[in-house]
Amino acid sequence: MGICDGCHAGCCRSFAVPITGADILNLEHATGLTFWDFACRWADHEGSIARNYAPHFQFQDEPGTDFVICLMQKESVVLPDSSKCVFLSETPPTVESPLGVGNCGVYGSRPSACRAFPTKLSRTGEMAVIHDVPERGRGGSNPAYKLCPRPWEPADVDPLEAPRDLVVAKYEMRFFHQLAAVWNREPRDWAMFPDFVRVVYANRVIPEAADIVLDESSDQTATDDDEPQTIPLPVLRNSPRRHVA
Repeated sequence: MGICDGCHAGCCRSFAVPITGADILNLEHATGLTFWDFACRWADHEGSIARNYAPHFQFQDEPGTDFVICLMQKESVVLPDSSKCVFLSETPPTVESPLGVGNCGVYGSRPSACRAFPTKLSRTGEMAVIHDVPERGRGGSNPAYKLCPRPWEPADVDPLEAPRDLVVAKYEMRFFHQLAAVWNREPRDWAMFPDFVRVVYANRVIPEAADIVLDESSDQTATDDDEPQTIPLPVLRNSPRRHVA
């Protein structure tokens, strides 16, 4: 029996889950929902959500606030006074499962951050390392926020999928950082953000001739470590405000 089998999914209740543009488009395609149905912006004044992993975005309608783009959370139906991921399905508590059982409703299309939990890349970038999971994901005494029932072991992690998922997560989040840098040069209204993401990702495939990036200051070809120059700032029309979180 896997460590997650029969669990109430405390991780899906405790954490703000950062998402990338690729996650957003994958979820829209898999579910038929729109960005406004599952995504939100969370103010991250102290960096406790980004954690040197996700980028900060700034928006015209709330200048000076750093936000992280995350999965939305909603009130739990079966565990009072707690919240849960918008995609988490719940079953009521039973004698065998006093906190109920939680299941991801988009498991096959879940975001990179969810796929990576609770692992990280080794220093060489070739192996998956299990990091310690705390007893609780949030403070207080609400049992909904208890995390894993026992420590993770190597046998709990797929040795093929885990390293691959970590590499993809790192790659996609790096690209999302580049997107954030472009957006933050000229912050726009929150209502325009999903259109910006769609335009950028729609132009992610380029012809071979465009794969030469020049550093204007030195007239030399830029390296991978230079500031990205390949993401243009799309021209967007003002769009009507939808759900604002």
